Amino acid sequence: MHRKNWRSYIQASDEKPRLSWKLVKRVLVYGKPYKWPMIGSLITILIYTGVALLSPLILRHLIDYAIPEKDIDRLLLSAVGLLFLPIVSGFFQIITRRLTARIGEGVIFDLRVSLYEHLQRMSLRFYTHTQLGELISRLNNDVVGAQTAISRTLVTLVTNFVEVISVLVVMLTLEWRLTLMGIVILPLFILAARRLGRVFRDIARQQMEMNARMNATMNETLNIGGALLVKLFGQQQTETERFSRRANEVKNLGIQRATMGIIFMVIIHLLTAVGTALVYGFGGYLVILELFTLGTIIAFGDYLSRMYTSFQGLINTPVEFATSMVSFERVFEVIDLPVDIEEKPDPIPLKQVAGEIEFNHVTFKYPNTSEGLLSNVDRPYLVENTGGILSEGEEKGLGSVLPASSQARELALEDITFNAKPGELVALVGPSGAGKTTLTYLIPRLYDPTQGTIRLDGHDLRDLRLEDLAHTIGMVTQETYLFHDTIQANLRYANPEATNEEVIDAARAANIHQFISDLPEGYNTIVGERGYRLSGGEKQRLALARVLLKDPQIMILDEATSHLDSESEALIQEALERLYANRTSIVIAHRLSTILSADLILVMDKGRIVERGTHEELLTQGGLYAHLYETQFEK
Repeated sequence: MHRKNWRSYIQASDEKPRLSWKLVKRVLVYGKPYKWPMIGSLITILIYTGVALLSPLILRHLIDYAIPEKDIDRLLLSAVGLLFLPIVSGFFQIITRRLTARIGEGVIFDLRVSLYEHLQRMSLRFYTHTQLGELISRLNNDVVGAQTAISRTLVTLVTNFVEVISVLVVMLTLEWRLTLMGIVILPLFILAARRLGRVFRDIARQQMEMNARMNATMNETLNIGGALLVKLFGQQQTETERFSRRANEVKNLGIQRATMGIIFMVIIHLLTAVGTALVYGFGGYLVILELFTLGTIIAFGDYLSRMYTSFQGLINTPVEFATSMVSFERVFEVIDLPVDIEEKPDPIPLKQVAGEIEFNHVTFKYPNTSEGLLSNVDRPYLVENTGGILSEGEEKGLGSVLPASSQARELALEDITFNAKPGELVALVGPSGAGKTTLTYLIPRLYDPTQGTIRLDGHDLRDLRLEDLAHTIGMVTQETYLFHDTIQANLRYANPEATNEEVIDAARAANIHQFISDLPEGYNTIVGERGYRLSGGEKQRLALARVLLKDPQIMILDEATSHLDSESEALIQEALERLYANRTSIVIAHRLSTILSADLILVMDKGRIVERGTHEELLTQGGLYAHLYETQFEK
């Protein structure tokens, strides 16, 4: 399959998102489980907003009546009221914040789990085209941004709306002419918010994309494999410069967003000053004419300030909400990606597995489109690789000793037909890139065939439960992956319910128990990132022990003994031969011992099975297998 740039970035679509009612409704779905906390927070918002509105009225009473009339009782009562109201209001604000935090954190939890669950269902193809740093950015940064839309922005919207309406009602009862003068500038607030809101939203999306790129760079070069590659090729300075470019883009966008924010605030404050000047000027004139009391104009000024602040928040909230919607859109983009490997609504459960595998005219082509993936962003300073790439994770091995023969082709597998009976050992041999690993990937449904069918005990794999397939099939891949955990934890990953005795028996069978026992921490030894504290042979023996602990009915081994010394291989081969007697085994063979014990050898070349038979039968044919045997196995 042709791929543009061997290392590439991914990002969300460049299409500018639009705030639609459909998107808002989908967002609100995540708030449904928190209906009662939402209702409770709305009630508390109404209470503390109403309590806060009493403060200017008490201040008016204090100035117009208590002080002029020298009424000490009224004065003390007013002072106590001014002290008591913030306490009551603060109490309900605390309750509101606790309820909204519960809603927001709940939404974060639900979104993260939903996103992670969907990613677990994505096919291997998705992960071969997607950088981990981008996914981490969606799981963390974007989910937190989405939480803001529900827990803070919506609460602010409701609070400001309630306060604006309440203040307007009170102001109209005090003096309708001043009220109209105060609200005449409100359309200018709306105009400013609409103009700058689009700019904020675009900057927010760019920031998220650039942060995702920066995260991808860090993840790519700071894991143990990437760090080793950078050091071996002396590219520390190059990678630092590349990271610096990404970080600089993030910095510039941050500066741009902060600058636009302060411009918006300056415009709003200027408009507020204009409205305040008009009201106080005209209100002061009314006080001079004794048509208005001093306490009323002071109370009115307080209400006006509250109204402008609330209205400013009210018109700014849609800007913040639209910005938060960008986070939801990026999360939904992943959740909406189609799942390549789907399970049928009514799959057939596997009860007793005999282990018969049948390939019937199977053809497979790696998808070469970006459909169902996050879109790519090129790295322009890298040389574009225009060569054909057959497949992700294709094997490397026997082809190195053969005459140069390109395996590049459109179809990874073509018209593959064979039958592995229960308990048989089928060996796959052939040049590098011939399709051996691809064939093994189809058995556990890491990919589905483009044409033809694969059956297990007579059932099409697509009709079976994926969970049953996972329990039935054990696989040791080319590259052994170990978690940054103890040896015991890595082994028990195959069977969490296994006893200590079963763990040790599996380790003995893989000839790794003695090595583990000699370690200072034994089975509690931490293997390091991706198992880098262990040698290649030690990791492969742990991988064998892990799959043996799983005890599958079907065993797939891809170069499972390629890194072992002769003594270790002999011991493991003896254990594997005992296992082969009761299991159907598909083995990519790189050792003579595997070839000799195979019931059926499939010789592959350019995605086809070109020869088949036993070792002796194939030798007499004098074809590709005979050449492989002479150049690779007979040493």
